[in-house]
Amino acid sequence: MNKDDLEHLPPHGEAIGMSLVSVVGRVCTVKVPYAEHLVGDPDTGIIHGGVITATLDNASGWAVRCHEDWATEMGMATLDLRIDYMRPAEPFKDLMVQAECYKLAKNIAFVRAVAYQDDIEDQVATSVAAFMLGTPNTPRADS
Repeated sequence: MNKDDLEHLPPHGEAIGMSLVSVVGRVCTVKVPYAEHLVGDPDTGIIHGGVITATLDNASGWAVRCHEDWATEMGMATLDLRIDYMRPAEPFKDLMVQAECYKLAKNIAFVRAVAYQDDIEDQVATSVAAFMLGTPNTPRADS
């Protein structure tokens, strides 16, 4: 799968300005540009931890979609997401997340991700996640 195959980001990803930067094999990289409405502490200008959480979760889901065994008709939901915050994000800098789906089993996908700004070695946060895989997502018929 390449970047062009990932047509639409999830609505929350779009709402925070997330964009897909690259896809290389099972690894995808996303970016959230710094924006005032994402700030959690107006005194410091540091983006809210929820933005970091959402970006790690969304990027990890896209990494599952980048796995060569992903079937586009599959459904997926976050089953578990563990995040370790290493340091505050620096004000006025974009947030980057690189995520890799290292295992896609029959019913569960496993992903590692890192959030950073200028240098991937100077991480803002790291995460490990598990995603439940299931039947296709189809809208429910009105009762």
